[in-house]
Amino acid sequence: ADGPAAARAAGTMPRELTPAEQAVVERGEERLVGSCMRKKGFRYWPGRVAGAAERQGHGYVLHDVDWAERHGYGGRFAAEAEKARLADRNTAYARSLPKAELIRYSKALDGTPEQGVVSVELPAGGTVQTLRGGCLETAAERLYGDFPAWFRAKKTATGVAPLYTPGILADERFRRALRAWASCMREAGHPYAGPPEIREKLPALTRGMDAAEAHAAEVELAVAEATCATDTPLYRTARALDREYRAEKLGRYRDEIAAHRRMGLTALKRARALPGAAD
Repeated sequence: ADGPAAARAAGTMPRELTPAEQAVVERGEERLVGSCMRKKGFRYWPGRVAGAAERQGHGYVLHDVDWAERHGYGGRFAAEAEKARLADRNTAYARSLPKAELIRYSKALDGTPEQGVVSVELPAGGTVQTLRGGCLETAAERLYGDFPAWFRAKKTATGVAPLYTPGILADERFRRALRAWASCMREAGHPYAGPPEIREKLPALTRGMDAAEAHAAEVELAVAEATCATDTPLYRTARALDREYRAEKLGRYRDEIAAHRRMGLTALKRARALPGAAD
């Protein structure tokens, strides 16, 4: 048996997918959606999938100086993603369809309430739902297996941060490390109280700059942030507290988190076996 109960009994937690592996799965999912939509009589172009490098740099604080030197805060990635969104061929194609065909297209892609709805109560409150019967479900089920189980596990596992993050931010060990980081940043000529302040002020700092100037400004700040994160205890402390608080607060969600990871690993294996798959 390889269900959630078995993982708990074994006392082991499956590993998370790496950023590169997650990209492989998502590319496979896009190809499967396209194949499904073509079978239903529609055109579909696999959408842009973020690569491994683009998926990094989204935590509380940057810590990889090499990544920061190359990508800053990922501004170029964001620009590429927005460009792809505006030029999305699927959006243009859907808009070109007559109304009746557009309705059929939407049902083919997303499903319909008549075919079923999966509903999940989020750990931090609220409910999220998704329709069944469309190509999005078909593709996900081909990779992950049981679609309702996958959707519930995914939304639970990716929705737990609000349960423990406030505790980390209020912990005196974290606050002490953050003060050390802020002192390091001041000495480097960047007086910020914390990484979120940089994210908040970055658009105003780069306003009016051309792309090259904005990237250079991003890189300078990002390198300082990452350097100070590793030269002071901030990154080490944040990681240690993350493990501590997750272990303390997330016990009731252990099965769902394990299922999410295990189904992700299954999807990776299946995505790699798809025709035309490449890491």
